[in-house]
Amino acid sequence: MEQIVIQEKKGANYVLLEVSGVLNSYTYLDFQTKVFSIVKETNLVIDMAEITNLSSSGLGVLLAAYDDAEEAGNKIYIMHPSVIAQKAIESTGFSDYFPIIFSLTEVL
Repeated sequence: MEQIVIQEKKGANYVLLEVSGVLNSYTYLDFQTKVFSIVKETNLVIDMAEITNLSSSGLGVLLAAYDDAEEAGNKIYIMHPSVIAQKAIESTGFSDYFPIIFSLTEVL
């Protein structure tokens, strides 16, 4: 069975979600619940270094959350994307929406 593991850590002006495993139509609901609740309150950093699959369902959550974050005056950052995650984000043109960062010090 496909699994996703989400670890949450709070910073001064952001929440970091360390996401590992598969983010697809079977696993996106837990991810969606966390993401939507966070982006309305603060900046969100999603560490995708351990993502092994990123489907259109996962990307859809990100794009919908982008609108909520922007409306609340917050940003979503993608940190350390795995090769698979980076290819999925770039192939859809979503890299224009989500800054790719490699350190938490890059969060504005």
